[in-house]
Amino acid sequence: MSNNINETQYFGRTGKEPENEAKRILISVSTALREKGYNPVNQIVGYILSGDPTYITSYLNARAMIRKLERDELLEELVKDYLDRNE
Repeated sequence: MSNNINETQYFGRTGKEPENEAKRILISVSTALREKGYNPVNQIVGYILSGDPTYITSYLNARAMIRKLERDELLEELVKDYLDRNE
């Protein structure tokens, strides 16, 4: 890693989980949050920013599922999906 702020840093996948696993988990967690009456966007953003798993309900094992992935993997899947839909 370079200390020069003028150089672009490379951020690569960790390779632990296939991309579709992150997508599957996000969809399952979103469903559980919605069924419990929570706004999935707000709760998932809260979890990604803070790392606090209590943003995610334990209903339908959602909290355990989301913790299987690193937060950067979740964010990567969200950004990838957004860009794929809007390019």
